[in-house]
Amino acid sequence: MTKNTNSLLKSLWATACRECGLMRHDAMYAVCLVLFPILVTIFFTTLMGEGQPEDMPIGVVDLDRSSTSRNISRRLDSFQSSRVVARYESVEEARKAMQRGEIYGFLYMPKGMSSNLLASRQPKMSFYYTMSSLTAGSLVYRDMKTISTLASAAVGQATMKAKGANDGQIMAFLQPIQVDLHQISNPYTNYNVYLSTMLVPGVLMLFMFLVTAYSMGTELKFSRSNDWLSTAGDNIVVAVAGKMLPQTTVSLAIMYGYMAYIYGILHFPCPGGLGVLLLTGLLMVLSAEGFGMFVFGLMPSMRMSMSVCSLWAVLSFSMVGTAFPVLSMDASLQALSWLFPLRHYFVIYQTSIFNDYPLADAWTHVVALAAFATLPIIILPKLGNAMRNYVYIP
Repeated sequence: MTKNTNSLLKSLWATACRECGLMRHDAMYAVCLVLFPILVTIFFTTLMGEGQPEDMPIGVVDLDRSSTSRNISRRLDSFQSSRVVARYESVEEARKAMQRGEIYGFLYMPKGMSSNLLASRQPKMSFYYTMSSLTAGSLVYRDMKTISTLASAAVGQATMKAKGANDGQIMAFLQPIQVDLHQISNPYTNYNVYLSTMLVPGVLMLFMFLVTAYSMGTELKFSRSNDWLSTAGDNIVVAVAGKMLPQTTVSLAIMYGYMAYIYGILHFPCPGGLGVLLLTGLLMVLSAEGFGMFVFGLMPSMRMSMSVCSLWAVLSFSMVGTAFPVLSMDASLQALSWLFPLRHYFVIYQTSIFNDYPLADAWTHVVALAAFATLPIIILPKLGNAMRNYVYIP
């Protein structure tokens, strides 16, 4: 028993050393496992480094030309998300500017607005915004709606003060219900925290899918499969384990480096603790490699398997649930979301890392990632047969 174990360990070590030599001489591994993941991490985290978009261009159509309308324009310009970049003489000019993409919206203050306000004749102050960009449109809408409400409240406050009402009576009239708002876990509405924690792991999974299928496919393409199996003592389990060991080590180092960067340097919220982080990173890497290996085992063709892996990784960004909630999708799509490793990673992140709920609350997703990691067991016999008998077809 000891002799067999030593023989297996020697074969495993020889296979791993062989794979290290292949990785050292093939730039694809360094580019896809190290260079691109680092560039992607820096790109996305710096792209949204401010937390949310700031100084988005908007316009003003001020036909009233009063001190009240100028004060409203200045207040709108002082908001963090919006910046008044132009003043137009008509709604038509502002509309054309918005169609050209020069502004995301504009505020329209009609002639006689301030006098009608003081006379309590309820003038209409309109605002227009584009929703071709969901984030920009929502933030511009929020700012213009807020300034419109504040302008109305300011006039109401002045009117009630003139009638002798005190501050308590004025506030009770203007705001009969006081809202006490609490944004849990991300009170600053930091889009970097929302999106980088999904986009970067998704791209990392994409590279892991591709490199796994690529590493298997090159054995057939360059007629190295028999040498690979011979190094592993003609044991497909040892061959696969030895091949994936160096790749897993590199991918884990990159994954944990990414986590150290966003949680340690950028200080993303992470109340879940180090243990959950380490476990989630390990499950993510193993599940991605397991899925890539499974796809190659089903179709032992480098071209087809890499194409399927690419498609599955791209679809993951839609099925993860950040752009559109999974629970609001059709029942068939909700069931389909279970077939994407990124979805399970993100649920574990939201539940146990971001919100510090017990890992037991996401146990089904932990099991799902573990199942993806063990998928290659199903196709090992077929993979061994492919490596022994298949001929590469360009």
